[in-house]
Amino acid sequence: MAPKYWPTWLSIGLMRLGAWLPWPLKLWVGKMIGLMAWRFAKRRRHITETNLRLAFPELDEGRHARLVRETFIANGIGILETATGWCRDPEHLRHRVTFQGERNMQQAMAQGKGALIIGIHFSTLDLGGALHSLFFPADVVYRPHDNPLFERFMTRARSRIFNQTIDRYDLRGVVRRIKAGHAVWYSPDQDFGREASVFAPFFGVEAATVKLTGKIAHMTGAPVMPLIFHRNPDNRTYTLEYLPALENFPTGNAIEDAARINAVIEAAIRRHPEQYLWLHRRFKTRPPGEPSPY
Repeated sequence: MAPKYWPTWLSIGLMRLGAWLPWPLKLWVGKMIGLMAWRFAKRRRHITETNLRLAFPELDEGRHARLVRETFIANGIGILETATGWCRDPEHLRHRVTFQGERNMQQAMAQGKGALIIGIHFSTLDLGGALHSLFFPADVVYRPHDNPLFERFMTRARSRIFNQTIDRYDLRGVVRRIKAGHAVWYSPDQDFGREASVFAPFFGVEAATVKLTGKIAHMTGAPVMPLIFHRNPDNRTYTLEYLPALENFPTGNAIEDAARINAVIEAAIRRHPEQYLWLHRRFKTRPPGEPSPY
């Protein structure tokens, strides 16, 4: 209740309010948040512009500028989608979601080895988790928030959606849950620094990519299940899709395994590039001697 946490309480209150807005109003508010950030968050816009130039060098200036703007709008809507996923029963959204590839997940879980779900940092990430819970139970690996009040709110919300929340540094916890037959949702598409990573191609750029995906798969023998989820063009419905389990994975070669995961994630992003979280510095860690693009 200290004054320094009052802005956090306000943010939590606004998220709870936003979760209950009528759907058209929710989309409009999210779009306005995105446009405000696009106009005034100059640092984030620079990061997004840089990422998209690296990932899509074939775009002319006009198409590039439109994609930057669309990315901010999609991520603004994503704030309201996150609020909805955290604060409301996902059952009320069942009519808005189509789940494809259920048989792929059923076959994977039938092996009795658990599963490692490869999630992706789309703007729909947390809503995707809520919608996923309508079809399959799962645990989730996450990064604790620096603000202890918001961390408490976020963890409680995710605990309603997932069976167990696991700190990203708790490798033993991840392995233990998978070996117990659970599916664990893990998103390996962020830059966690040089020590935790190898360099592998991502949109044609050498990107620091975590080695942990192949390591977990090796330690558990679990099938690795890519999960794709996005907002459909009507802005009212969503699609979640399980691809078949990766074959011949891991190989034991950390770079080859990282490149394989990046290729799967890249293919998913190319379906709806504006919905990806291009606002973070995906290419901040560079090979020795190469300057930062930011």
